[in-house]
Amino acid sequence: MVLSGPSGVGKDSVIELIRARSRSVWLSVSVTTRPKRDYEVDGVHYYFVDRSQFLRMVESGELLEWAEFAGHFYGTPRRPVEATLRRGRPALLKIDLQGARQVRKAMPDALLVFLAPPSWNELERRLIGRGTDDPETIRRRLEHAREELAAEAEFDVTVVNDSVERAAEELLELLGSAARTPVHPRQV
Repeated sequence: MVLSGPSGVGKDSVIELIRARSRSVWLSVSVTTRPKRDYEVDGVHYYFVDRSQFLRMVESGELLEWAEFAGHFYGTPRRPVEATLRRGRPALLKIDLQGARQVRKAMPDALLVFLAPPSWNELERRLIGRGTDDPETIRRRLEHAREELAAEAEFDVTVVNDSVERAAEELLELLGSAARTPVHPRQV
């Protein structure tokens, strides 16, 4: 399953709840060339590589999808996704619109899910309320969000994130009964 949607829609919050409720859902870890933030752990939040390493991965076909955003490369390593699917385990990829399109071509059977805000005003409120971006970055994110919302019809399913709990439950249903193994809180 590919989960995509505009910045500020709550993808991370929904995924966090899915992971708390199901140990069987495997979340893909992307590779990136952007600098690691203080709180991030290599191999948990991202795999951090330099530009030349990333370009070698592209050239050798190691990435299922990749894109450049804000001067940095991001991509999904192919082997872990394929290995997870061979084991019959539900795989969840959180990627942008461009990446979702690439996954559709590479894996036509993938389920593409668009996480939508309940309204444009709510998306604006969430982006501003995060307090992590300056006004120009928020403007760019909203501009990009308009493009992503216009592409919603390219996805198989739309889930409206009017409630993180409801959206997570709907995604777990889409992932199927294999995703319904409860997780003990200390295992999250």
